[in-house]
Amino acid sequence: MTDGIDGRKRETLRRFAAIGAAAPFVGTASAEPGDDGSDANETREAIRGYVPTTPGAHFSKLRDDLRLGTGEAQHHLRKLEEAGEIESAKDADFRRYFPADRFDDLDKRALGYLRRDTPRGMILALLRDPESTGAELAADLGVSRPTVSAAAADLDEAGLLDRTDGYALTEPERLLTLVVRYADSFDADAVAFADEAASLVAYDPS
Repeated sequence: MTDGIDGRKRETLRRFAAIGAAAPFVGTASAEPGDDGSDANETREAIRGYVPTTPGAHFSKLRDDLRLGTGEAQHHLRKLEEAGEIESAKDADFRRYFPADRFDDLDKRALGYLRRDTPRGMILALLRDPESTGAELAADLGVSRPTVSAAAADLDEAGLLDRTDGYALTEPERLLTLVVRYADSFDADAVAFADEAASLVAYDPS
């Protein structure tokens, strides 16, 4: 059983490490005193690959997706932040991680909300149909009107939604391009949306 778990972890780390080795912001990982050089390098390269492909992921998601222990993830994330390769931002109860110097503050807020189910569903619905009402959004997402209203208030405060006259996205092009660029890291609905919209945009966040 343990060998199976360790094997899956190793496979996961190697997959993201391969991405990390090719990522434009990556340097060569170096072993540190007290680290097992091979494992430390592989774990750090995996994080280097994961963060650019899943920007805005919070700590628990990153830890779980990479099959890391809490202390292990904290250690390597701290080292990468200290090296200036990644950066993090507090988002309510979450700490979200991004490639360093890749996104502005509004991008970071947008990615944070795109990683939450209800706000992401609302954003996708409003990108598809800017005339959608609160009642229609609730029905489409299978949630209550108060849930939609609470998410709308959060998006409004973040500068992504205007509630003056219904619901209107204030940054539709930015949101559209983020969805298309990182669709695979969201959900199947985002992937389907991106397949429809990919021909319309080209996004370079650098």
